[in-house]
Amino acid sequence: MSESMYRTAMRTHACGELTAEHVDVAVVLCGWVASRRDHGGVTFVDLRDREGIVQVVFHPEEGADAHTSAQRLGSEDVVRVTGTVRRRPEGMANPQLPTGEVEVAAASLEVLSEAETPPFPIEDRIEAGEELRLRFRYLDLRRPEMTTILRIRHRMNAITRDHMESLGFLEVETPMLTRSTPEGARDFLVPSRLWAGSFYALPQSPQQLKQLLMVAGQDRYYQIVRCLRDENPRADRGLEFTQLDVEMSFADEEDIVAVIEPLYARIVAETQGVEVPVPFRRMTFDEMLDRY
Repeated sequence: MSESMYRTAMRTHACGELTAEHVDVAVVLCGWVASRRDHGGVTFVDLRDREGIVQVVFHPEEGADAHTSAQRLGSEDVVRVTGTVRRRPEGMANPQLPTGEVEVAAASLEVLSEAETPPFPIEDRIEAGEELRLRFRYLDLRRPEMTTILRIRHRMNAITRDHMESLGFLEVETPMLTRSTPEGARDFLVPSRLWAGSFYALPQSPQQLKQLLMVAGQDRYYQIVRCLRDENPRADRGLEFTQLDVEMSFADEEDIVAVIEPLYARIVAETQGVEVPVPFRRMTFDEMLDRY
């Protein structure tokens, strides 16, 4: 079995990667206590990290000190567990979990950090308001739903970079401190320390900068870029957002479409599992007005 990519000085595996292939493997895990259950002198702990949850069993005959310490564990305590992966008893597998066929029989337990009682459950179906969630954002981001969103965003960026690389585009990072340009919203301004009374403007989008790159002969450029606009928030846009900026030299409309449509189709296919046929269906201007 190949070594885990999550191996560090403090752990051998991630919680969520353990499967039946790891049975009889000695492991060291680090994570957060998602829940604790006591049954007939045996303590069960669901241990969570970014990759998922695995059940850890603390038995007084297999690790007396660890079992005693496990009695005091609270929700979101951060712990380090040493043990051995084994199959769950017959009929006790959990098909809802990727790790549901196995459990970890704990031999030792180290509490790395005790946690206060969280202000809301660290799970997807919660009734906590957005204001409370944002106040405790580090807790909100532990929820599987939020981790999934971060994964999708990461995957979209990775797909975009791979696609644009295959078509000969350069990814160029443009400056954040620029001159104000006439666009559709107010600029955010940053005062200059060296030139009193003068200000930099944060980019609403790198419009002039990407045009500069084309004039400089760079031919094909893209950037996954932050844009900042001092405007009233809307349903699909806030004060700052990310957009894919693309520029091509010696190109027409069809050249742009040939780059972007396959990219969008690939993003949907690889993140949502839905095949989108290309080229996209087009409508006339008159049809658009009639329907929308």
